[in-house]
Amino acid sequence: MSRHAPAAGDDTIAEPTLTAPGLLRRLAAFVYEGVLLFGVLMLAGYLYASLTQQRHALQGKTGLQAFLFVVLGFYFTWFWSRGGQTLAMKAWHIRLVDRHGASLSQGRACWRYLLAWLWFVPAWATAHFAGVQGSGSMLGIMGCGVLAYAALVQLRPDRQFWHDVVCGTRLVDWRGAQADSKIPTPP
Repeated sequence: MSRHAPAAGDDTIAEPTLTAPGLLRRLAAFVYEGVLLFGVLMLAGYLYASLTQQRHALQGKTGLQAFLFVVLGFYFTWFWSRGGQTLAMKAWHIRLVDRHGASLSQGRACWRYLLAWLWFVPAWATAHFAGVQGSGSMLGIMGCGVLAYAALVQLRPDRQFWHDVVCGTRLVDWRGAQADSKIPTPP
């Protein structure tokens, strides 16, 4: 790895600062993101129910799920492509960059959003095909699946999640990067 100083207007950070934050810190940001998204999804669900005249929770369930999927996609791709941090990531000093340390394009952010569902899909599929009923059992399986997926970072020397490896992105510890005076802060 070569160390380089960014040119004026360059949005990259020096490579030695591209270290992954600790797994517990990333999981704490993950949980905090969930708390923040609760409000976002409540507002989006209310908007959907108002616009579609939804009178019952199961009426239009598939449409609501698709709408919320799109809302989450806009939320994440907008924040990731504009500064590399959601509010939870800022609180935990974590930034998302491409493999060279530059900010993400909207296309790459969208690709990461789609691949990030790998956190949930295997556990959901396991529960579905095992015929698991009840929200408590489903939450337990989903929780175990998320923790198992997170533990996979131990198999990689760079400690990045598998979906980040596939789409060419990295989560970096932004505390060390901010201390480096050569690194520009995002606009």
